[in-house]
Amino acid sequence: MRKNKKILLLEDDFDLGDTIRDVLVSNDYEVDYVTSGNETIDHTYNNKYDLYILDINVPDIDGLEILKSLRDADDDTPAIFISAMTDLKTVLKGFEVGAYDFVKKPFYAEELLVKVNLKLQENSDKIIFNGLEYFPKDKLLFQDNKPISLGEVGSMIFHIFISNIDKVITKEVLYECMHNPSPSALRFHISNIYKLTGIRIKNIRGVGYTLEQS
Repeated sequence: MRKNKKILLLEDDFDLGDTIRDVLVSNDYEVDYVTSGNETIDHTYNNKYDLYILDINVPDIDGLEILKSLRDADDDTPAIFISAMTDLKTVLKGFEVGAYDFVKKPFYAEELLVKVNLKLQENSDKIIFNGLEYFPKDKLLFQDNKPISLGEVGSMIFHIFISNIDKVITKEVLYECMHNPSPSALRFHISNIYKLTGIRIKNIRGVGYTLEQS
């Protein structure tokens, strides 16, 4: 049985691809890195993956067609698109063919790591942290066997942090959870999480926020 989660990365920008691969590997993921559509198809025939990270505009076969063909073949492996093609039509097409998420270039590799952790942590049975019990798949939180309700936005923010312990989360990633994002609104939700759970989310000025192990 594989110990580490296995990811297939398709990216034809060598510098970006190397950076993403290095960040994923340093966080204990096993990565197969390819640079063309045909290589991607070959790897999916011969290997089982936990996640696909696919650029769209690549040689041979574009990422959208690759994922569509995989879904047509009943391959339900979660997929994240990374692309500079950010027009609404392309983004919608990405979700239409079965993507889990769409990350727009340019981005920091650490930002993509947050998305990867979120998806792959969903299959964890339970996360225990500072007396809290969290069930990622159902997004249920308990303390001393009593349920804790963080509200819609608070639950999404908590889910990001608990799935990325010791990782720095930028405010831009957290803003995606909010209907009307602002620094003051974000501080409110982080403060409310502390009041309800007792866990401290640390502000790293000018960088972002982090939930650290005690």
